[in-house]
Amino acid sequence: MLVIKNLNTYYGQVHVLKNVSLHLREGEIVALIGANGAGKTTLLNTVSGITPARSGIVSYRGLPVQDLPPHRIVGLGVSQVPEGRQVFKPLVVEENLELGAYLLHRNKEGKQEAKKNLQMVYELFPVLAERRRQPAGTLSGGEQQMLAVGRALMAGPRLLLLDEPSMGLAPLIVQEIFRVIRSLVEERKTTILIVEQNAKAALNLADRGYVLDTGKIIMEGAASDLLVNRDVQRAYLGRDKKEIWER
Repeated sequence: MLVIKNLNTYYGQVHVLKNVSLHLREGEIVALIGANGAGKTTLLNTVSGITPARSGIVSYRGLPVQDLPPHRIVGLGVSQVPEGRQVFKPLVVEENLELGAYLLHRNKEGKQEAKKNLQMVYELFPVLAERRRQPAGTLSGGEQQMLAVGRALMAGPRLLLLDEPSMGLAPLIVQEIFRVIRSLVEERKTTILIVEQNAKAALNLADRGYVLDTGKIIMEGAASDLLVNRDVQRAYLGRDKKEIWER
């Protein structure tokens, strides 16, 4: 589904991603974990075309996409849920969702697909259906996160990039978000790349994982193996973080 080879990304003169290579198979959940500043968000932004790659290859379903603009990448089937939700607060819930399907409104078939996707989002997140005429800025943090996920799903992606979906949310809301993520894979065969500082929760959800440290992949493997790896436990599952992981 996604193959990244020797990816290098810069912010100005700062070398953020350093020869990063990873892959996702169709229908699996892959977690990308690492400390703040490791380059996790930069990697997602590079895959989605927001941040240009200096060198390397990003291949989606066999097609190199590293030089394509974001809207072209969305049109191919890749959607991103940004860190911090970034909903359009003055617009009502349904307007936010409709913006997620803007590429589908070019023809009659696409408009029909957008209607189906809207119904699917409301089935996944019933609270959004209840609040469809409510300004997004008046929603709770958890509801805004649901809206951000729903907006990304409106484009009908086959690959979903999730950036810190549990950030700042109550434990019960995190559980609900992760339940929906799992259902997307099981019921819709969506492939998921999830960036999370809540490493234990992410690895419990994922099939495989990668550890990113100062712009380099330093470890990879089955999520179950990474959970019991002493280096991962020491760096990302430390006792000082126990309360966070228990969410």
